[in-house]
Amino acid sequence: MRGTKVFAGAAASALLMALLGPVPALADTIEAALVRAYQTNPALNAQRAQVRVTDENVPQALSGYRPKVALTASAGYQYNHTLSTAGGTPTALVRSQVHGANAPHSAGMTVSQTLFNGQQTANRTRAAESQVSAAREALRVLEQTVLLQAATIYMDYLRDSAIVEVQRSNVRVLEQTLKQTKDRFNVGEVTRTDVAQSEAQLAAGKTQQLTAESNLTTTRANFRRIVGSEPVALAPGSPVDRYLPSTLVAAIELALTENPSVTSAMFGIDVSYLQVKVAEGALFPTVTLQASATHNSEQTLTIQRTFTAAAVAQISIPVYQGGAEFSLIRQSKETLAQQRLVLEQTRDQARANVVQAWGQLEAGKAQVQSAQSQVTASEIALNGVREEAKAGQRTTLDVLNAQQALVNARVALVTAQHDRVVASYSVLNSVGRLSPIVMNLPTETYDSSVHYHQVRDSWLGVRTPSGQ
Repeated sequence: MRGTKVFAGAAASALLMALLGPVPALADTIEAALVRAYQTNPALNAQRAQVRVTDENVPQALSGYRPKVALTASAGYQYNHTLSTAGGTPTALVRSQVHGANAPHSAGMTVSQTLFNGQQTANRTRAAESQVSAAREALRVLEQTVLLQAATIYMDYLRDSAIVEVQRSNVRVLEQTLKQTKDRFNVGEVTRTDVAQSEAQLAAGKTQQLTAESNLTTTRANFRRIVGSEPVALAPGSPVDRYLPSTLVAAIELALTENPSVTSAMFGIDVSYLQVKVAEGALFPTVTLQASATHNSEQTLTIQRTFTAAAVAQISIPVYQGGAEFSLIRQSKETLAQQRLVLEQTRDQARANVVQAWGQLEAGKAQVQSAQSQVTASEIALNGVREEAKAGQRTTLDVLNAQQALVNARVALVTAQHDRVVASYSVLNSVGRLSPIVMNLPTETYDSSVHYHQVRDSWLGVRTPSGQ
């Protein structure tokens, strides 16, 4: 029974080892789990694809600077029969007729270039670039969310597996206690009530064990969903305090400038402002230059071929289009005002998240120390109660209660250690620095700018840079 108690204590301290110092490398680490989630999480890869979709808005906007070229061609068959009369002499008319078949065909090309459109193209391009920047920040938000989920589920599995070991050890201790109680009952040292109390506590312990095993099964499934692999011999996780600001004030200041939700809202304001400018550009004149050339052959029986070329400059001045353009301007201005309010709301939320996460981290540190003291005291109390029970000063129920108090203390310690590590990751997430670069994770980071530069100045082609 002494060996069983030591084994349970080691299981309950699995997470604590990470806080006390380095441990031998096991089959998996929290850093490796974060890397796998960063590389393979389907939600994250879908968001990266969404950024690539947004990149295409820029060449679409830049197309407004480029000429538009159209080719036309026609060919066919026609039959003509023409009869005409004309006065030849005062007494006679001259009749002439033309009839026959020909195959008319033609080819032409038209080139048009917008010279001025109220800066709509320029503003659309800048708005598209701001949309790309906002999409990248949205990707950072999801990256941080996935990494936080991966760190949390990693610690969840450590916690739940440790609790399972604590409950299994508790059941073994209770089985031994029940055996000893029955032996004492057989020699008349205790009553039937003591045996029933031991049996009831054992049944409760088995229920707790089954509940813990069920929770572990659920956690294992979520681990596979988030990280992308089954958990195998996980090493203890450690907090990331070394990457955190030293004070709460510094953490808040960092969140207001680096949190991707805040920066994404900033780019949202830029997009809305430029949309106002685009809408206002519809009130300005539009100047275009159009050049065309056409070659016709055998259009009639008497004309073999013709060639025409023209270059025309055209200006279009909008006067009144039913009022839709004015409504669009007002609507865009309201959207801009809304985005400014969204930014303030996002900043307030970021500040609140930092304060909350920081408070949880400070509380987690204190809870770990308190839980450690609770476990030590509960172990001493249990040993004392057992010795007193042997001397007849304590009842079997006292021993069972002391055993349950120790189990509760060990579960509380495991939970506190879990919360301590997760809280440190939450603080890093709230300030906007939960990233592979900041944490020096051994993985190649996804660079959104690569695809952007591949497609930005593309004039033609339907294949994506990945070959699709």
